[in-house]
Amino acid sequence: MTKSTKPTVKYIILAVIAAVMIILPFVAGGYAISTITLILIYMAMGQMWNLMGGYAGMLSLGMQAFIGIGGYMLTILSINYGVNIYVAIIIGAVICALFGLAVSPAIFKMSGVYFAIGSWIIAEALQMFFSNWEWVGKAKDWGIKTVYGMSSTQLYFTALIIGVLAVLVVYRLLRSKTGLALMAIRDSASAAEVMGVELYKTKLKVYVITCFMTGLIGGVMFMQQGYINPGAGFSINWTIAMTFMVIIGGLGTMEGPIVGAILYVVIVQIMYNFPGMSMIVLGIIAIAVIMAAPDGIMGTLYNKTGFQILSPRRKIE
Repeated sequence: MTKSTKPTVKYIILAVIAAVMIILPFVAGGYAISTITLILIYMAMGQMWNLMGGYAGMLSLGMQAFIGIGGYMLTILSINYGVNIYVAIIIGAVICALFGLAVSPAIFKMSGVYFAIGSWIIAEALQMFFSNWEWVGKAKDWGIKTVYGMSSTQLYFTALIIGVLAVLVVYRLLRSKTGLALMAIRDSASAAEVMGVELYKTKLKVYVITCFMTGLIGGVMFMQQGYINPGAGFSINWTIAMTFMVIIGGLGTMEGPIVGAILYVVIVQIMYNFPGMSMIVLGIIAIAVIMAAPDGIMGTLYNKTGFQILSPRRKIE
C-alpha cells in the first residue's frame, strides 16, 4: 500500500467493522454500549463540522444552534403532542434546514473569522430566545420522559444508524461534482468562481445539508441524554467538542472525525470524576497533537503511508 489502501483491504476492514458493530450490543456490557453509543453520535457531529470546515472552508462556531433545535423538537413534539420520537427528530431536522436557509443570506456575506463569529452569535441569540419562549417552557429543565423506556440496544442502533448515515452523506457528497467544487472554493474562492463554480449555490447546498443532519444528530443526542434546557441544548461545548475531534483526528479527512470521536469520548469518560479538568486535558492534548502532527492523526498517517479507507476523491460525471 503506497499512496492509497488497496480496495480489497478496504472492503475487508469495513466488513469486519460492520460485523463487530452489529454484534457488539449483544455481547458487551451496559457501560461499553453506552460509551460506544456516545462515540457514534459524536462521530456524526464531527463529520458534519468537518464537511463545513475541512472541505467547504466554512469554519463555524455555531453548530450548537442545530443541536439545540433538534433536541427541543424531539422534546416538545413527543411530550406535548404525542409525536413518535423518530418522526419528531425528522421534523426537527427539517426545521433546522429551513432555519439554515433563512439565515444563509446574511451569514454568507461573511467569511473566515467573521463567518465563525456570525454563526456563534446566531446560536447565542437562539439560546436567549428559547430561554424566554413560552412554547418551550422558557428556561425549564425538561426530562424527556418519552425516551425513558428505550433500551440501551435501541439507543445504540439509533446512534449507529445516524453515525453511518453521516459518513455516507459526506462520502457521497465529496465524490460528486459538488465535492470538487467545495474544495476548489476552500482553496481559492476567486479562482473557483472564475472556473465556473457557483459559490453561493454550492455553499448553500452544503450548509442546508449540514443543518439538516446536525438537527438529526441533536435529536439523537438528547434521546441519549434524556433531558434538555437552553443551556444544555445551545451550549458552545458542542462545537468545542466537534472542533477538537476534527483537529486531532485530521481536518479534511473522512477518518479523522471517527478517530477524534473515540479519543474525545474516552478522555471525557476518564476525566468524569475530575470536574473542570477535562477541558484542560483536552486542550493540552490538542496542542500536543497540533505540534507533533499539524495535519491531525489521520492526516499525518495518510501523508506518511498513504493509508486511507474512505477516499474523498471525486468521480466526475
